[in-house]
Amino acid sequence: MTHIATAPSYDQLPLIDLSAADRGPQARALLHAQLHSAAHDVGFFQLVGHGVSREETERLVAAVRAFFRLPEADRLAIDNVNSPHFRGYTRTGDERTGGRQDWRDQLDIGAERPARVPGPGEPSYWWLQGPNQWPGGLPELREAALAWIDRLSGVAERLLRELLASIGAEPGFYDPVFGEHAHPHLKLVRYPGSAGDGADQGVGAHKDYGFLTLLLQDRVGGLQVQREDGLFHDVPPVEGAFVVNLGELLEVATNGYLVATNHRVVSPPGAVERFSVPFFYNPRLDARVEPLVFPYAAAAPGVTDDPGNPLFAEYGFNELKGKLRAHPLVAERHHAGLLSPA
Repeated sequence: MTHIATAPSYDQLPLIDLSAADRGPQARALLHAQLHSAAHDVGFFQLVGHGVSREETERLVAAVRAFFRLPEADRLAIDNVNSPHFRGYTRTGDERTGGRQDWRDQLDIGAERPARVPGPGEPSYWWLQGPNQWPGGLPELREAALAWIDRLSGVAERLLRELLASIGAEPGFYDPVFGEHAHPHLKLVRYPGSAGDGADQGVGAHKDYGFLTLLLQDRVGGLQVQREDGLFHDVPPVEGAFVVNLGELLEVATNGYLVATNHRVVSPPGAVERFSVPFFYNPRLDARVEPLVFPYAAAAPGVTDDPGNPLFAEYGFNELKGKLRAHPLVAERHHAGLLSPA
């Protein structure tokens, strides 16, 4: 397949309709050309035709808003500093990106599994497996969040297979690293407006750890993506679309042919609230990401060289690296002295 280069447009990300995969060979070929270009040139796009209904989305959004309406004491009862697995509520300002406070609060949720404490000689990333913390009196949140994880895992699985096919790779090449032991992650996020000191870092510039991120954002805006010109550009919300970005593991897998792109969120002005729900499609913690075999491999520029952000092919280490940096209070309480793998 010929890679179609497109002139960059900074007004909006590429818009890709996943349902084109079901509309015959010509529509699927065009879908693959669009996916190839977006993943190679930008690392971000807007996804429609994903099959998630308005009703499913509204059910999740209602539960998210109900959670953030709870009294602060109820939210702090499930503070993530109580969890060695980095699950639970993070109050505004307690998370860090690039060493600076992120002005948002959030609830971190993953697959509902029993705690696994690493034994002697076992990798420290097993601390990331464990139970979620749920607020009392809001059972609809647990139901909606776990249903969303299942629903978007299916969308992301399909999208990843089409993406791999778009660059001439075997669509199911990475199927074995997912399955029932995959490590999906969901964040329910509120940006409460600008910080009291005038700082506008809703969340600082970063890349995601895994394969794919599917973001549900409201109409307020604030997400910015670093584009080819080196500047950060706004991502205007598109009704019914997920903002999709590639994670570091796809960059590692393709030796940099597919790009994990820096992005950030600028706090909304004044006391305006912004809500977003990013879903992270991640493989098993012990999955080692083998290099992808695909016909464009010779054109790969290599993985981003950033001494401050080493990339690991073994997924668990890649996520643990980020968690320890982002949640220093959890790290200090439960994982003092725990560093990246030696």
